[in-house]
Amino acid sequence: MALTFARRAALAVALVLAAASAAPARAADAPVVAAASDLKFALEEIAARFRAEGGRDLRLTFGSSGNFARQIEQGAPFEIFLSADEEYVFRLADKGLMSDRGQLYAIGRIALVASHGSPLALDAGLAGLRDALAHDRIKRFAIANPEHAPYGRAAEQALRHAGLWDRLRPTLVLGENVSQAAQFATSSSAQGGIVAYSLALAPAVSQVARHVLLPAEWHLPLNQRMALAKNAGATAKAFYAYLGGKPARDIFIRYGFTLPGESS
Repeated sequence: MALTFARRAALAVALVLAAASAAPARAADAPVVAAASDLKFALEEIAARFRAEGGRDLRLTFGSSGNFARQIEQGAPFEIFLSADEEYVFRLADKGLMSDRGQLYAIGRIALVASHGSPLALDAGLAGLRDALAHDRIKRFAIANPEHAPYGRAAEQALRHAGLWDRLRPTLVLGENVSQAAQFATSSSAQGGIVAYSLALAPAVSQVARHVLLPAEWHLPLNQRMALAKNAGATAKAFYAYLGGKPARDIFIRYGFTLPGESS
């Protein structure tokens, strides 16, 4: 049976998000950039512009910030680390594993998302989610694993603030990172989830799902910090500097990030 447009679109976004933890095949000597999964779409755009403007290659790999921090402690050869939680960068720097304590590059937000076919009504106060729970319409609800994914911790904090955490816990499906959580949340088997706003804004996701931005006051700030490793080469240093320039900042803003020096 031929797939409907909606099914094809859902399959396409699932494949894109499932690839968020995979590094593209590049030249072996290209620096490896470890980036939080909420950066999947924004950083790929920035890297493409960097390559086009300077002809220098990079290898991007996406995952949970906590897992990357552990890998760096174990000697992973990443030359730049872009974390969704600045505390991981501070911890690595204090252990002498980074060149310095890095710099704040963005402040993230979270959003409630649901596929177009989900019965969940979306609103910033989570009244629709509360009503769906009361009528037993939530069977599966996705967030990133709070144990090592900063966006998962923010989702938990927001749900606790709204008084819904204990009621939702039996339905939770935990993504290894926030990109996988977005894949789960927008699938036909889940009624929704809380993921990074930057992912909800991406065309690949907005094609198959609705979203609403949740109040920043409901969770601790998602201060996202980056740092260079001590072994960083010239290309990594150039990209690190490029991330603070206007082309990169414009892309970050388009994906819903608040930037240092910019009002929210």
